[in-house]
Amino acid sequence: MFRKLTGAAMFGLAALWLFPLLWALWTAFRPREQAISWTLSTDLTMANFVTVWNGAPFAQYYLNTFLIVTVILFVQIVTATLAAYAFAKLRFWGRDVLFLLFLVQLMVPADILIFPNYNVLRDLSLLDTKLGIMLPYFASAFGIFLLRQTFKTIPHELEEAARMEGCSWWQILWRVYVPLARPTYIAFGLVSVSYHWNNFMWPLIVTNSVENRPLTVGLAIFAQSFETGAQWAEVSAATIMVIFPLLLAFFLFQRQFINSFIHSGVK
Repeated sequence: MFRKLTGAAMFGLAALWLFPLLWALWTAFRPREQAISWTLSTDLTMANFVTVWNGAPFAQYYLNTFLIVTVILFVQIVTATLAAYAFAKLRFWGRDVLFLLFLVQLMVPADILIFPNYNVLRDLSLLDTKLGIMLPYFASAFGIFLLRQTFKTIPHELEEAARMEGCSWWQILWRVYVPLARPTYIAFGLVSVSYHWNNFMWPLIVTNSVENRPLTVGLAIFAQSFETGAQWAEVSAATIMVIFPLLLAFFLFQRQFINSFIHSGVK
């Protein structure tokens, strides 16, 4: 009985989460005059997507977002790998205290750091630049924590065997630790990409030009524009355009997504 109630509650929460997405999808393909009507009809159109694409530089927004997300993920993987290896396998004075300080960052809300980060970028003349958006995220305490825990489970004998074969520490890291930590890299990559694809507050504050705005900021400006107003069909179409790449990636690779989180221990 309890299991049935739990299952029903889970399905109810899933339906509650899915309803806004289905409503936006349904509204995006309906004519403007029927956008908020609950009458069922087969009147479907792509005109809303054409209007949105022509009404704002979404191609530039896509390019900006893809570049920002890709560069941040690449730099985070490099810095997190090096730091995690140091915390997991190297012995130096103050290692545990320093790692604890990294963990403290996980408890600090990102919004608290907006003002000091903004001042730093202003002093470096990096406001309204893609580098300014990316710079505060080049190091990830979450990624360091995940990889450190994974590296600690890898037997030290594998590293000793690689050293006997004449491998340098960089070759050991690349050929031994990185392949064995692949599920953790996938899990962290999913978290990083989804977070920075949907990041809104920080890019909104530091960008002023179309050449540097990501999709989330472009969507907000489009939704508030005079031409769009409260036209829910166009706003829903723009929303679907923004979230479509993440949804497509999830539906294509959902099995790999779930397995990566299971193997990496992310709940």
